[in-house]
Amino acid sequence: MDRSKIDQIIDHFELLKKRLFDDAATLSHEEYATISKEMSRRQKAYDLATSYADALDRITEATEIIEIESDTDMLELAREQLSTAKSERDDLEEKLTIELLPRDPNDGKDAYLEIRPAAGGDESALFAAELLRMYLMYAQTLGRKTEIIDQQDNDIGGLKFVVVKIAGDDVYSRMKFESGVHRVQRIPETESQWRVHTSTVTVAIMPEAEDVDVQIDDKDIQMDTFAASSAGGQNANKNQTGVRLHHVPTGIIVTIADSKSQLQNKEKAHQVLRAKIYQEELAKVQAQEQALRGDQIGSGDRSEKIRTYNFPQDRITDHRIKQSWSNIPGVLAGAVAPITEALLIDEQTRLMQSIDGSKS
Repeated sequence: MDRSKIDQIIDHFELLKKRLFDDAATLSHEEYATISKEMSRRQKAYDLATSYADALDRITEATEIIEIESDTDMLELAREQLSTAKSERDDLEEKLTIELLPRDPNDGKDAYLEIRPAAGGDESALFAAELLRMYLMYAQTLGRKTEIIDQQDNDIGGLKFVVVKIAGDDVYSRMKFESGVHRVQRIPETESQWRVHTSTVTVAIMPEAEDVDVQIDDKDIQMDTFAASSAGGQNANKNQTGVRLHHVPTGIIVTIADSKSQLQNKEKAHQVLRAKIYQEELAKVQAQEQALRGDQIGSGDRSEKIRTYNFPQDRITDHRIKQSWSNIPGVLAGAVAPITEALLIDEQTRLMQSIDGSKS
């Protein structure tokens, strides 16, 4: 990697740091927040670049010693230093190349997780509930914050649907590959003939949309309220706390009844609606990318899938990268990282190949 590129990364980060600390008194709140966010995004590249520059300096120093030194011991020591520095440089160059790949502009955002049973009746609803627990535990292992925006269960412990907000560093970048149809193959507890059933669940991961991302005209929204059912007794059904928003231009409908406050439900419904509209706009712009909700979810039919959980064989297969893992109980307990990391590596590999292809 060219030294000037390394110096450019270092200089730009140090300029941001100087602005943030030396000019803090003159910066507006928005400017301070913007610079802080950019520094956070560039921190890893800066750390790698400074280590890379140090390795290059040690290579130069060791090379110069070898060229002029005649002492055998000094020459052996310099050659060892040169070999070590070159190995570090090569390792850092690979990591820095990956870090500098073009990023999805939504990668750093919080995300909304939506899970709905598709084909398979009660078994699909039960597996949807298991996927919810899996993602909640996965988020916990990452130190991310989760908030259930709305959830409806059926009478056997399964899910009718759920919407969860997941907040923290780079949530969308870690979760976006989960969008799509998840297929489960197993023997249901209610199956008397011990036959394996196939069911599907749809998962959508939507980046949180900011006001600057999506502009929604209030006149395009129809809002209805309804009595939200809950475990709060008879009076729970008398208050019109549930909110249903219908965005007429897109036909998107969001229903939230999780909170006892109509105002809170309305606010949550607007957040989810904004995220869904933003996701739909992304799908139009990047319809060819499977990471987007519209392409991956499809109709929820058994033949449309991104991943299969085969319980009899204790095998999870991600069909996009044709890779399999065992230990379904562990994965459903939140150990999803090996799968998401494999998908991230696949994305990075494809990006690097496309860049190399464009240069040739």
